[in-house]
Amino acid sequence: MMKLQMRESILTMKTSLQQIEGLLFVAGDEGITVAEMADATGFAKPAVIGLLEDLAAKYESDENSALDVLKTDDQYQLVTKSELAETIHRYFTAPLTTALSQASLEVLAIIAYKQPITRVEIDEIRGVQSQATIQKLALRNLVEGRGRSNEPGRPILYGTTAYFLNYFGLSDLQELPPLVTAEALDALRAQKDVALPLMPGEEGGSAFDVALPELAETAEREE
Repeated sequence: MMKLQMRESILTMKTSLQQIEGLLFVAGDEGITVAEMADATGFAKPAVIGLLEDLAAKYESDENSALDVLKTDDQYQLVTKSELAETIHRYFTAPLTTALSQASLEVLAIIAYKQPITRVEIDEIRGVQSQATIQKLALRNLVEGRGRSNEPGRPILYGTTAYFLNYFGLSDLQELPPLVTAEALDALRAQKDVALPLMPGEEGGSAFDVALPELAETAEREE
C-alpha cells in the first residue's frame, strides 16, 4: 500500500512539473508569473513556487540538461544554462549564409510593417504560435524589444533593428516595399511559373518579397 502511494505521489509530481515546464516553454522570453501559472494549472501559488524550485533543482543536478529556470522580478523564464552562452552566441552571430525560413520571413514582415507589436498580436495575425520564431529573429539581431505594452501582463513590444535595415539593403523603414493588395495576391497565385525570390545580394530579387504575399493576405483579413 505504501509503495503504491509513493508511486502515485511520484507520478503526480512528474505531471505537475511537466505542466510548469510546459508553461515556461510556451511563455518564452516574455516569461510568466506565479499567478498566471496558478490560474493555468489550478495549483495554489505556494505549490507553484515549490514546483519551480523543484524544476530548477532538477535542471541543476542534471549535467546533461541545457536548461535552467530564471526569475526576473515577478517573471519566470526557461533559459539555457550560462555555461552554454559562448556556444549559443557563436551560432546566432554566424553570418546569415542561408535563406531565412518562410515562418521567419512572415514574422519579420509582420513586425516590420506593424511595429511596435506584441507576440500575441503576431500570433493572432498568423493563427499559430510565433514565440520560437521571434526568439530566433531576436538572437539573429533582426528584431528587438521596444519596451512593454500597457495591456494586461505588460507584454514585450517588438520592432526591427538597424541590422534588419542593413541586411535587407534599406536606409530606413520608409523604403519598405508597399503591401500588395488582395487583387495583386490573387494575380500572383494565378501565375503558374513564379520565380522564387533570391537572397539579398543575389541578382533578381529580395528575400523579403517572400513574406509580402502572406502579410498582405493577413492584413486584408484584419481589415
